[in-house]
Amino acid sequence: MMLDLFGLAAIITKFILYLSVLTATGTVLATRLFGLDRTNGLAAVFAALGLLATIFAFLLRGANLTGDASGMVDPEMLGLLWATPVGTAFMARILGLGLLILGLFLGRIGLWLSMLGGVIAVGSFGQVGHIADRGALLLDIILMIHLLAIALWIGILTPLRRLASSASSFADAAAVGHQFGVTASVTIPGLIVAGVYMSCHLVGSFAALIETDYGRALIVKLLLLGLLLALAAANKFRFVPALRSGDPSAARHLSQSIAVEWLIISAVLGTTAVLTTNLALPV
Repeated sequence: MMLDLFGLAAIITKFILYLSVLTATGTVLATRLFGLDRTNGLAAVFAALGLLATIFAFLLRGANLTGDASGMVDPEMLGLLWATPVGTAFMARILGLGLLILGLFLGRIGLWLSMLGGVIAVGSFGQVGHIADRGALLLDIILMIHLLAIALWIGILTPLRRLASSASSFADAAAVGHQFGVTASVTIPGLIVAGVYMSCHLVGSFAALIETDYGRALIVKLLLLGLLLALAAANKFRFVPALRSGDPSAARHLSQSIAVEWLIISAVLGTTAVLTTNLALPV
């Protein structure tokens, strides 16, 4: 039972870690690319949550080594972890999220520091898992592109929904939505190509896609991605153009669409947390 509790705690912690790092990083990226304001608080909250999740995830690794809660505070076990890729990823996340938070207090110049911190934190996910085990630089770069594209998508959602929630900012919502749509026409294909490339290397064959847990999980992820793409297409080709033409009802539809996107993204990240915990697979 204790191990089951540790497993559940690890899954929840990883979900929070993925969500917080990607949201904090995506928020600062979206702020820089689309000239957003009033986003510092959102980025700071998720970055702080990411720091807590990073620390707790590292301590849970210690518990996993000993099989009980004593491993969370056992200097010897934690010292062993510190010298492994798990320790490297831990340090990268602490450094990256720390820089991200620091940059939020330094004005526009600090935004570049926050972006650097976010990239470092996102890059930490490539330090552990099957991709790290391959030792291939190209795969590491592709994973980074994949994750940054996801982060940007996540990062724009809350600011865009906030703009679409008030009649006084409908025009801003339409402008930002249009700008993101233009950017997404490049980043989303990149996200898909990167995901397919990594999957081909990791799955290896069509049979493995059907017969292995990772392959079946990949199919689920692809289905969820298909739903996200459908919503993104509705936003880009229907709701945002309608909002730009002055239709106030489009703002409500856009907000509802974003809410559903959040649910699907949460499902994707939750599935990823389960798989990477139980199967040691990459993000």
